[in-house]
Amino acid sequence: MTRIVFMGTPDFSVPVLRRIIDDGYEVIGVVTQPDRPVGRKKVLTPPPVKVEALKHGIPVYQPEKIRQKDEMEKILSLSPDLIITAAFGQILPKEILEAPTHGCINVHASLLPELRGGAPIHYALIQGKNKTGITIMYMVEKLDAGDILTQVEVEITEEDNVGTLHTKLSKAGADLLSETLPKLLDGNLTPIPQDNDKATFAYNIKREQEKIDWSKTGEEIYNHIRGLNPWPVAFTTLDGQTVKIWRSEKVTGNKSEVPGTVIKNEPDGITVSSGDETAIKIIELQPSGKTKMTCEEFYRGAGSKILVGSRLGE
Repeated sequence: MTRIVFMGTPDFSVPVLRRIIDDGYEVIGVVTQPDRPVGRKKVLTPPPVKVEALKHGIPVYQPEKIRQKDEMEKILSLSPDLIITAAFGQILPKEILEAPTHGCINVHASLLPELRGGAPIHYALIQGKNKTGITIMYMVEKLDAGDILTQVEVEITEEDNVGTLHTKLSKAGADLLSETLPKLLDGNLTPIPQDNDKATFAYNIKREQEKIDWSKTGEEIYNHIRGLNPWPVAFTTLDGQTVKIWRSEKVTGNKSEVPGTVIKNEPDGITVSSGDETAIKIIELQPSGKTKMTCEEFYRGAGSKILVGSRLGE
């Protein structure tokens, strides 16, 4: 039986690991990131993949840096025939890439060569794409540049955010891997080199990218907000205080106001001007030091005092 080592960390990886197990493959080890402090109380929390692996009695390895010699040797000593990764979070060294008989393959959440990198789901939404997908590819030392084995498209709807699209892609990744593995192990797949000239990148989101630029079009701002929901969450400022914006709607017929100007402040939402005729109606938000709330809840408190003509983002 093919000896498989699985490498993954977040929720996205769990259905992929579970499908490998359910399909009857021998998973001899799971490699994931170390436990990390989570939340305000900094509770040491295991990665979701570790929790899933332990349910099935699979040995778990949590290297801080997989490139360290002693950590590499632990993985190599397992003598895997195939390594499968899905959102692992570390780049594999050459020694590991070359060890398995069937190589190392990755389940990546985009239609490569588009959106190489660690945040393809976010960027697909931020860029306003109407489709994305899953690519299963061979891993190489260059970021997400290996030969493609299989792909499947996934539709992006107007209502999708990072959370909903994450769920769609995670399931699609598990399904596609289930279809791909028998063909791969039987030698019935022909790898297709990527066209590097068409490569785009989706590097991890930085703090400065989370801030809303009200001078952009309403469509761009709407995509920005849903492309960061539910993590890390877009934000703006009001009277010098940070306000996270969780959910919004597009509103046509924007007056010619300076971008970021409050056009309406009503219980069902705060309408803000953008850089074009499409305004943004804020539906869910989180004032500094508070929990997430609807605009109606916010309005019943301090929100009712926000005056039409106030400016966000200054």
